[in-house]
Amino acid sequence: MVKAYPEEFRRDVIAVARKGETSVRQVAKDFGVSESCLARWLRLADRDDGIGVAEPPSLKAVEQAELREAQKRIRL
Repeated sequence: MVKAYPEEFRRDVIAVARKGETSVRQVAKDFGVSESCLARWLRLADRDDGIGVAEPPSLKAVEQAELREAQKRIRL
């Protein structure tokens, strides 16, 4: 069964991991959570905090993708 962790505990673990003083693996081990669990918490926290959110594609990138799709259709 999956163990639920209190929100305050998660915030504390995320804060320690974000400091970057030790590896994610070591932080997970120190707090008794799996490395994959901590990685997920960090991804969710980054998303919620707007960290590392990808910018929308540039107009040039969109045009290049459309051109590639058109070329694929022409070749068929």
